[in-house]
Amino acid sequence: MSDVTLLRIGILIAGLILIAAIVFFGRPRKPGQGTRLARDDRAADARREPTLGEQLEQELGGDSHVAGESTTQAELDLLDRTLDPAAAPATPATSELGRRVSEDFDKIVTIYLAARAGEKLHGPDIIVAAEKAGLVYGYMGVFHRLVEHHPERGPVFSVANILKPGNFDMADIQSLQTPAIAFFLTLPAPVPALDAWETMLPTAERMAELLGGLVLDEQREILGRKRIGEIRDELRVYDRQREAPPLSKPTRW
Repeated sequence: MSDVTLLRIGILIAGLILIAAIVFFGRPRKPGQGTRLARDDRAADARREPTLGEQLEQELGGDSHVAGESTTQAELDLLDRTLDPAAAPATPATSELGRRVSEDFDKIVTIYLAARAGEKLHGPDIIVAAEKAGLVYGYMGVFHRLVEHHPERGPVFSVANILKPGNFDMADIQSLQTPAIAFFLTLPAPVPALDAWETMLPTAERMAELLGGLVLDEQREILGRKRIGEIRDELRVYDRQREAPPLSKPTRW
């Protein structure tokens, strides 16, 4: 084979390679192809584990008292359940223990004790933990922390079941299972607001330890130091405002 023939074959092969490269690299790209994904975009595409709050909502099957509403409305509904006489079990011996002196209130502080993912809080365990934490079973079939030696002043805070109707029916307590219980204090309380909080938080933490659960804030997220500090600041302001004398209107001459 002559050198001229070899040269022609080489040119032909090079031309074919060039045409193939043009065809391949000249194809339109798919949307997003060749774009570097930001860290957040890659995380969004990956499988995301649900948060505790979302798991709690799934457990409740979309119960409006824990999902789909503003926190304030959910807390008000929860309180309404405990103030509704129709929801109270028949417990004549303890029915007045923990009853508020006045049903008027202007602020609610709520935290939750939730079971870990895939688990439930069981009625008998809740009873034992509540007793060890110094709570009493009473009005409306829920638990209360009372002022020592002055139960007539009403509850410092109360603990209810987040599942309707909100009480702990002792006739069914052996079979009771719930994803979470709610600790709530309604203000004004029989003690200063900050003192009530400093009583409620350790009680919730103690019961969480006994039940193997987690303490969540009003948004059903893990209750952390930052949120605890914010709540303390809010209650200090609340206490100061209640201590301050009302402003009197200036006298007109």
